[in-house]
Amino acid sequence: MRGVSLATPYLHIDLPQLRINVRRAADQAALVGVALRPHAKTHKSAEVARLQLAHGAVGLTVATVGEAEHFVRQGCRDVFIAFPVWVDEGRATRLRDLRDQADRLAIGVDSVESAGNAGRRLGHTGIEVLVEVDSGHHRTGVAPEQAGVVARAAQRAGLPVRGVFTFPGHGYGPGGSEAAAHDERTALETARDSIQQVGIEEPVLSGGSTPTLAASLTSRAATELRPGVYVFGDAQQWELGIFEPDDISLTVHATVVSHAGGRVVLDAGSKTLGADRAAYSSGYGRLLEHPEARIVTLSEHHAVVQMPGPRPALGSLVSVVPNHVCSAVNLADTFWVAEPGGLRAWPVGARGLHT
Repeated sequence: MRGVSLATPYLHIDLPQLRINVRRAADQAALVGVALRPHAKTHKSAEVARLQLAHGAVGLTVATVGEAEHFVRQGCRDVFIAFPVWVDEGRATRLRDLRDQADRLAIGVDSVESAGNAGRRLGHTGIEVLVEVDSGHHRTGVAPEQAGVVARAAQRAGLPVRGVFTFPGHGYGPGGSEAAAHDERTALETARDSIQQVGIEEPVLSGGSTPTLAASLTSRAATELRPGVYVFGDAQQWELGIFEPDDISLTVHATVVSHAGGRVVLDAGSKTLGADRAAYSSGYGRLLEHPEARIVTLSEHHAVVQMPGPRPALGSLVSVVPNHVCSAVNLADTFWVAEPGGLRAWPVGARGLHT
């Protein structure tokens, strides 16, 4: 869209850097023979998904049935809902319909009860399951040595078991990625041994996150990895040392609207950036062109920036790096993508699909 003038705040994608990020992870995974199944809850975008698939992703990971429906409609034929889905009557109907449209569809289970319930509603439809195991994040997932028990329950209920999966989310912490990747490896190997005892000879071992991606690729325990944030980066990845500022491909363009009290105030608040702030975060977001600056106060429509040195002029644009890019994306309807000659709109098509 040549000559477009956009009102701030808006989400801006650096397309060349996005392509670099996608290609780099794809090349690293291909080098060690690990499949990539990126988590689309980060970008919620058919355009980004197509880029990932074009670079060799085996399919997509999503968090909800609604996200799965969207991406299948957009042409992705292999989707895994990496969540312990409790299948009620409505979801059962939607999943059966979705299986008719997709080439391959899988959901997560993490208990004998959830496997049995899913089997009663979805058994013998061709929908597969992966057993979730807890590798140390302590959110969902069965103990790795119990994976075979859950897998057997799924088999008896008529559900094909593809393998096991885990999320090493405790890698989100300073210096935590190596230890979390080690825990992931131990959990996946234990779970593999457990489900092999019930006749699943070559299970998929699915893991991964952006902070642990490099270590998980090195360990080679997983046969499949599901990073999400790697396509964009965010302030969390920057502060953890996973991303350099030059690696970040998505920012929020905001305007300096006030110098009241000597402060720098932007027009991008929590309703644009999201309100996430991890314990290790040094602020509510960072400024790409001013790495020493920090957002120290966040309201719904205001961001107050602590910035040593000269203040950007009133009316000037700055590029804000959100703490958690997944949250910022889910608050927007549109990405604006820089291309030669102007900007182009990409819809955030899967935003808000939480069921």
